[in-house]
Amino acid sequence: MFIEHIAMYVNDLEKTKEFFIKYLGAKANNMYHNKKTDFKSYFLTFDSGCRLEIMTKPELVDDEKDLKRTGFIHIAFSVGSKEKVDELTEIFKADGYEVISGPRTTGDGYYESCIVGIEGNQIEITI
Repeated sequence: MFIEHIAMYVNDLEKTKEFFIKYLGAKANNMYHNKKTDFKSYFLTFDSGCRLEIMTKPELVDDEKDLKRTGFIHIAFSVGSKEKVDELTEIFKADGYEVISGPRTTGDGYYESCIVGIEGNQIEITI
């Protein structure tokens, strides 16, 4: 058994798609649009085969995203090396995204950094 994909609702579908393409190498399928409900989505596929579905619809509620809330809290991306973690973290920082930790080695031995990415969602970058 494996996780087939993870999905997230977003306000700006196109901006979110471009974020994952630009920074994390995603490839997007053609947008699905249900004209009856105005639901729209893309499946983003990463080099590992992992998929993220990004979705939007008109009646979304966008509560504040407290980083200490329960539930799903971040998406982690492995970029292959300590140098790439450092490099991507600097790119995010230069582009105005908040770096909330790292780059650092955690107590359990991971080398990582965390940013507040697109629409306030936490992204972890690790080796």
